[in-house]
Amino acid sequence: MAKNGSLGKARDAKEDEFYTQLNDISNELKYYKEHFKGKTVLCNCDDPRVSNFFHYFSYNFETLGLKKLITTCYKNQERDLFSQNNSEKAISLEYCGEKNGSKVPTVEEIGIKELQGDGDFRSKECIELLKEADIVVTNPPFSLFREYVAQLIEYDKKFLIIGNQNAITYKEIFKLFRENKIWLGYKAGDMSFKVPDYYTPRETRYWQDETGQKWRSMGNICWYTNLDIAKRHEDLILYKSYSKEEYPNYDLYNGINVNKVTDIPADYNDAMGVPITFLDKYNPEQFEILDANDFRKNENVPIKQHGLIKDKDGCINGKPVYARILIRRK
Repeated sequence: MAKNGSLGKARDAKEDEFYTQLNDISNELKYYKEHFKGKTVLCNCDDPRVSNFFHYFSYNFETLGLKKLITTCYKNQERDLFSQNNSEKAISLEYCGEKNGSKVPTVEEIGIKELQGDGDFRSKECIELLKEADIVVTNPPFSLFREYVAQLIEYDKKFLIIGNQNAITYKEIFKLFRENKIWLGYKAGDMSFKVPDYYTPRETRYWQDETGQKWRSMGNICWYTNLDIAKRHEDLILYKSYSKEEYPNYDLYNGINVNKVTDIPADYNDAMGVPITFLDKYNPEQFEILDANDFRKNENVPIKQHGLIKDKDGCINGKPVYARILIRRK
């Protein structure tokens, strides 16, 4: 267990310890089974002894036809789920399937290796494990989401990861959506996570269960991936017709505003600003995501949102609207 002296330091750090429930993992992973046969999976933000990602892949190893499962954790060699990451070194585990016929992973079948460093996904030895992997599946630190995704793209890895929906508006992430290098998975919305005892209680979306375990729920969580899925090829059914009154133009951009994804007009083929929730229904064969900066009415207007229509830049008759993605039907 962590010493009390470390708690103050932990409270000052980013609150990145959100432990994913097994049912949330299995409910998403059931759509991707064909991607895993013969593949090496890496979970590089997980203490393998308590991680539900390790639990899912190790117990479904033969069913999925995996080649190898590798998991690593950051500075954590204690069995306590929330050990404050105060251990000097971290470990990695490798599992290549059951060998004794028990169909349950055993200590003898799991290779345990003490890492030389702290297990940070950016460290040299963890990058070497990343190079070995075919697919990365995990819940990375929310505060490092940009950097984490950038590394996956740099090393050309397939991935399925959990993130905050607000990350869509990050310039680095939104650019990847436009380039069709990342898209949303199946499940999005509310998700509950176990959190450490030292996390600050909140008025909403926070509770303790009968065992005293603290929980936090977040209503804007989604899965990010670059694995092809059937959902990505389903057309959005359009039924509304365009009218100037219902779909006004932006003050600074050449494009109409659409307040709801379900209100996208079926008979309009030019630029449209839609809510970011559109990405949950995005089919690149039906629509293209535009760079809003290319549709500015005045080239002297500063580029602020890196392709998004947002805040004061997205005014209609002087009144700002919520963040919009500029799209066009193909």
